[in-house]
Amino acid sequence: MKSNLTILFTSAGRRTHLIETFRSDAKRLGVSLCVIAADSSPRLSAACALADDRVSVPPCRHVDYVPVLRTLCLERCIDMVIPTIDTELITLAGAKASFADIDVRVVVSSPDALRVARDKWLTATTLGFHAVPVPLTIPLGEALAVPNQLQGPIILKPRAGSNSQGLRRIASLMDAALHELSAESYVAQQLCEGPEYTVNCFVSHAGKLITAVPHQRIEVRGGEVSKALTERRQDILELAPAIASAMPGLEGPFCFQAIATDDGPKVIEVNARFGGGYPVAHEAGARFGQWLMEEHLGVTSSASDEWESNLLMLRHDAAVFTHGFTA
Repeated sequence: MKSNLTILFTSAGRRTHLIETFRSDAKRLGVSLCVIAADSSPRLSAACALADDRVSVPPCRHVDYVPVLRTLCLERCIDMVIPTIDTELITLAGAKASFADIDVRVVVSSPDALRVARDKWLTATTLGFHAVPVPLTIPLGEALAVPNQLQGPIILKPRAGSNSQGLRRIASLMDAALHELSAESYVAQQLCEGPEYTVNCFVSHAGKLITAVPHQRIEVRGGEVSKALTERRQDILELAPAIASAMPGLEGPFCFQAIATDDGPKVIEVNARFGGGYPVAHEAGARFGQWLMEEHLGVTSSASDEWESNLLMLRHDAAVFTHGFTA
């Protein structure tokens, strides 16, 4: 078995906890891991500061983004690329074969699965068509044209939004015009009430759903969970295989959010990447990084559905210091 691996984390930003989970997984495997973190502003990235090396790359929407990453992979003998933000996923999925040609695995789902996950209207319609429970969701322009379709309270969401950015809660559609939102880029969704869960899931390279680890989002800051509790809740767990079936092409990590309403859980979002709350699933025993490294190394996989329920995560702020920094 190969004794060393080099992994590139793109758009690294603040994903320090994610990097640390991979380091602990590599140690468990007995593999020497080199972590390279890429960002458009690496000097101002906490994850880049804590990586073994950091590199500056163009923003993920730049035309040179993929060529620069591919050259970096060749020069640094990178084995695997871990994308971390939604806006780079489809671009990297489209270039996945070109990375495979140089023996680099980009851990990303298929373009079709990503298009569904990236668009909240497509998410709702696709999952609903496959009998996955979702709240009533309508493009904002259509909802304004026929306002009696949705009764308040209502939440307005950017179709391609993430991290709770751009959300608006309104009492009724009569209030929507007050926010001067783009009807083409927003959806109106029936607001669900109840405990909110994120479920971290892993799909093997062969397309098999291995595990789903729900955690209740006890407290959230800036769209990211700060207090969470893992829970083997059967009605939430049953949603994972239904989502994987409705969105063929999911690969590696993905997560979804669901609200446990009085009428049962309803899925409100799917993210085809490592979720911000993934570290609680890792600590519970769902070691996605280890499973990805085992797949790459061609060794027997330890992937399983064994994980610890009732594990509480309490996040706190931490700081990274750089001495002698100059702007």
